Amino acid sequence: MEVTPFESEAPFGSRKAIIRRNPQSGKPQVISAAWGLDAWEPGGKPFKFVRSEGRTFPHQRCLVPASEFQVKNGDRKFRVTLDDGNFFYMAGIWRPSSGDQDTGYAIITIEANPDIFFYQERQGAVILRRHNMAWLDGMLPESELLRALPPRSFQIEEVGPRGLDDRQRRLAS
Repeated sequence: MEVTPFESEAPFGSRKAIIRRNPQSGKPQVISAAWGLDAWEPGGKPFKFVRSEGRTFPHQRCLVPASEFQVKNGDRKFRVTLDDGNFFYMAGIWRPSSGDQDTGYAIITIEANPDIFFYQERQGAVILRRHNMAWLDGMLPESELLRALPPRSFQIEEVGPRGLDDRQRRLAS
């Protein structure tokens, strides 16, 4: 499994590896799932994110491995990585395939940590590597996992137009 940047602006239905508990065996497994979930109620709007406040997630939890994610402030984009350089997981929920709908996932959001709050008010819930099984298995209360990391947990750097970073710009020229 390759850990890659999490692309929150990827098209609905684009595929990414997620980690979940296998519904039959209960063992952790990596599967390819579609980004986004269909609405809970008929006629509702599909979604990619679900707010954590006022909800619990006792079933169908998943982890989305990520090396970074991006935040936006106006038309500017910023790359966010953990300060120590480690990869991490985004907390998510998944839904099994049914009919013509593929297995899909959505990211759980929380209020942004102080580093990110300067750029936007919300962020995907980051699960550190040491807590990955605690999220999948519900071994820690959600209130301990679905909360902002402490200040100075992230490094944030601006990325160029249309999300190109310096390496990509050099290659393109």
